[in-house]
Amino acid sequence: MLYSATINVMVKAARRAGRSLKRDLGEIEHLQVSLKGPANFVSLADKRAEEILYQDLAKARPGYGFLGEEGGVREGTDKSHTWIVDPLDGTTNFLHGIPQFAISIGLSREGTIIAGVIYNPANDELYIAERGKGAFLNDQRLRVAGRRKLDECVVACGLPHIGRGDHDLFRREMSAIQDQVAGLRRFGAASLDLAFVAAGRLDGYWERNLQPWDIAAGQIMVKEAGGTVSDIDTSGDALVTGHVVCGNEFVHGELVKTLRPLAK
Repeated sequence: MLYSATINVMVKAARRAGRSLKRDLGEIEHLQVSLKGPANFVSLADKRAEEILYQDLAKARPGYGFLGEEGGVREGTDKSHTWIVDPLDGTTNFLHGIPQFAISIGLSREGTIIAGVIYNPANDELYIAERGKGAFLNDQRLRVAGRRKLDECVVACGLPHIGRGDHDLFRREMSAIQDQVAGLRRFGAASLDLAFVAAGRLDGYWERNLQPWDIAAGQIMVKEAGGTVSDIDTSGDALVTGHVVCGNEFVHGELVKTLRPLAK
């Protein structure tokens, strides 16, 4: 496949950071006997991956801004472009040696995401999307699933853990959705959940209290694969609110219809 120069820059950075994470994943099993060792190690792995991404992206596009999970905002001279980066989405999975984690890179131009790359170095799956040019997994064109009956659909969700999110609201949401669908899943990496919807592996997905770096690349992935993405509670931008719901047009509409009244 021939991709744009921008996509090539993003892919190169993601693959280099991915090699670093894959090496670090190999060390995790040796640290599980320690109570503090794994968590501290993963924090360092996270920061190391973000620094690789920052260096590569800044070298290729010197003026662009950078918003990273670890380092926060780094202003650029070009105020219209910003990289939105999660160097390790699925940290808890990574910490436990579960190979469901990813590097997520989105590129915003004047507030609109125009390109996204999601890379899982554990299985070498590389998702790519560019505005108006479609979404791809390892060079294969992606389309969202076409199912139009909820009772045939598998839907993913977030699952708020201790100290995070509204547990009562989630329990209401889960109860309402599980009565309607063929299966619920919780995989633990928002970017990959969105990518799985784009790939038709999942029919829909919702989660609350996410950050821009969790959503940026996955949002354009779903849209370019023909899906619909929005805030759960309004027709607004999930990138702004942090509450995302997506699927094909039908599944998205049915999920919204069920979820929206529960938050009121």
